[in-house]
Amino acid sequence: MARQVILFLIIAACLNASVLGDRDHPVPGRSLDGQTHAIKYLEEQQTQYWVDKAQAKILSKLAEAQSTNTNKAKNVILFLGDGMSVHTVTATRNLLGDSASQVYFEGFPFTGLSKTYCVNRQVADSACTSTAYLGGVKANYGTIGVNANVTRYSCDGAQNEEDQVLSIAQWAQAAGKDAGLVTTARVTHASPAGVYAHIADRNWENDWEVANRFCDPEKTIDIARQLVEQPVGKGLKVILGGGRQMFINATFNDEEGLPGLRNDGRHLINDWLEQKKEANVSANYVWSRKGLSLVDPEKTDYLLGLFASSHLPYNGDRIRKRSQLADPSLSELTEAAIRVLSKNSEGFFLFVEGARIDMAHHDTYARRSLEDTAEFANAVKTARELTSDEDTLIVVTADHAHVMSINGYPDRTQDITGLAQNADDGLPYTTLSYANGPGYYNGFNRVEGRAKLKAKLLDDADYQYPTLVPLDAETHGGDDVAVYASGPYAQYFSGTYEQSNIPALMARAAGIGPYA
Repeated sequence: MARQVILFLIIAACLNASVLGDRDHPVPGRSLDGQTHAIKYLEEQQTQYWVDKAQAKILSKLAEAQSTNTNKAKNVILFLGDGMSVHTVTATRNLLGDSASQVYFEGFPFTGLSKTYCVNRQVADSACTSTAYLGGVKANYGTIGVNANVTRYSCDGAQNEEDQVLSIAQWAQAAGKDAGLVTTARVTHASPAGVYAHIADRNWENDWEVANRFCDPEKTIDIARQLVEQPVGKGLKVILGGGRQMFINATFNDEEGLPGLRNDGRHLINDWLEQKKEANVSANYVWSRKGLSLVDPEKTDYLLGLFASSHLPYNGDRIRKRSQLADPSLSELTEAAIRVLSKNSEGFFLFVEGARIDMAHHDTYARRSLEDTAEFANAVKTARELTSDEDTLIVVTADHAHVMSINGYPDRTQDITGLAQNADDGLPYTTLSYANGPGYYNGFNRVEGRAKLKAKLLDDADYQYPTLVPLDAETHGGDDVAVYASGPYAQYFSGTYEQSNIPALMARAAGIGPYA
């Protein structure tokens, strides 16, 4: 009996080795069904294919070296993919077609890496990073538009002008350029707030939140009020995103019947409109995709669009759910902003954020995150097509990474959002997974151990991808993030550097601010 058991184990080990190969060098092309799939791209089997591809890259690099653009940048557009880690971009490539494909901005001529840490944290949030990539100064976790002398939750911490950090939007306005922002989050959220606000806590988007931390809302001015009442915010020619609830009182309802969150009785949208009327300028407020389509950019000096009570929907959901087609896409918002801002002969600065890439990662909704990254790339393409690389610098980057990884040895033709292969326990695992987050129990069963995953589950956008550690929300990652650049002085953005160098390099290219 013992000999039979030993013989069985030897045969099983041999079979396992023949199917999986060496752990470090598994048999290529073996997937969940145990079959070797035909190579999809036959030309890739030929040496000359790769030689030709390398020659083409060399020629493009030689051309770039000979035609380095040193024109002064009339316009600067900063695209921020919130939470758009290098892994996210790579996975989106596959979602769009294949591992060899490119996400649009990967075709930009210059690429670098930025270091994302906060002054007091190894792994950053969207607040301290917004101060870095918009103001050129690293700050403490959770604070916006202030230096590291200001600690989080300090009621009067942001009131000292010496500790306030001015953003590149202010530098542009001071130079006679126009400025604007576009986001799929609330316009008072951490990333866009870095354009115009100085605050010791990113959550102080309305007066109730300020009072809830035992600060005086009349002294500690909330982010929404700063957008409407303070110089940089007042001067923004375009503000497009979500967050109506931060601008209206709890006793008021917005256009969709949803109440506000303010407690001070203010209706800041009406205040904004009255302010522009008194200044005798043309101003439009819109709250729907239809309303945006009716705006004539040639006759609009100021444009405020708040398209949701809170954040705008995920782009994939916007397409899947017909009811959400009433919401504009990031590409549509970007186009509207550029058309309004382009009227200024001195040029403009525009900040565009794909915010929901990050939010999907926090819920381990991997599919949604990649879909929003794809739409973010479409918005970059829209901007590049509406402008000239002779006078418009476009920089694409992220504020921080996430803890999603691409793992296993999936077949080249397998969906990135699907199953990779079987593990040693005989159960399949996903190609995409997270180090931590709410998807823990989708991958692990308390009674039976690892969950028996089925491919059809992963077709649902609501599927939360498995994690190693259970947390209510997945955390950011501390990785460096990529920076892609096209246009005047795009060559500045190669190499590895501090995230706080980004606005300095953009300002130098445009000849504005302290780095002119």
